[in-house]
Amino acid sequence: MNQLFIKLEWKQMLRSRWMQLVGVLFILVFAAIALIQQLALPVDGFTRQTASFLNLLLFLLPLFILTIGSMSVASDVESGWYSLLKTYPLSLGSYIFGKYISIVLSFFLILILSFAVVLIMSGIAGSVQLPLVFVTLSILLVIIFAAIAVLCGVIAKNRLHALSLSLVVWAAALLLISYLLMAIGTFVSGKLTLTLTIIMMHLNPAEWIRFGYFLFSGQTTALGPAFFDFTEFYNSVFGYLIYMVVCVAWILGPLLFAQWILSRKGKAE
Repeated sequence: MNQLFIKLEWKQMLRSRWMQLVGVLFILVFAAIALIQQLALPVDGFTRQTASFLNLLLFLLPLFILTIGSMSVASDVESGWYSLLKTYPLSLGSYIFGKYISIVLSFFLILILSFAVVLIMSGIAGSVQLPLVFVTLSILLVIIFAAIAVLCGVIAKNRLHALSLSLVVWAAALLLISYLLMAIGTFVSGKLTLTLTIIMMHLNPAEWIRFGYFLFSGQTTALGPAFFDFTEFYNSVFGYLIYMVVCVAWILGPLLFAQWILSRKGKAE
């Protein structure tokens, strides 16, 4: 029953017009960035090309994962599909896991197609780079934000509420928190600003993924000398372990919380 539910949800996600448009958009944008960067000589390290890819992923991919994923979950309750599913031998955990896996697989497919276009262009032109660290963290980005999308969908009362809630979460993670830290830095000490930045880096999945790219690609110097002690800690074996623990917490935390909320809603009915 669990495998059948996952296949059914995945097919519905792939048939969505929104998902198809997102796939076409990412393929076109990735190809455009790769084509533009062919005009410049590739350099080692943090290139303009990888910076463009990273910014694209951190801004667009979480937005589409949160909106499409949360509306997919909220629509089940709004349409009565979730009430029908409860009559089948499908546990609450299996429902959450099935929705999560369908979202992850759908966006994995978009990433694979986008990366395939870049690799094909690399084979033709020979000047396009796609670092393994970038690919790995792209996958991690999908896994983390898909869990948050499920939580937003469970909290929302309908699809419109899910859309607005996901936009608020996206804006907070990608824009508002950064602007807030910059505003705080204008009237507090630099040491306190650094401490708040490090704390918010752990509490913001988007910035956590960005930091992970600098960490695992060996480009921590781009963060500046103020983060030297912080990056030195995470460059150790124990630091790598802590990074993975935080990532697992960002995956399991939203999913477990979503399951708890659904169970409370079921008792209230």
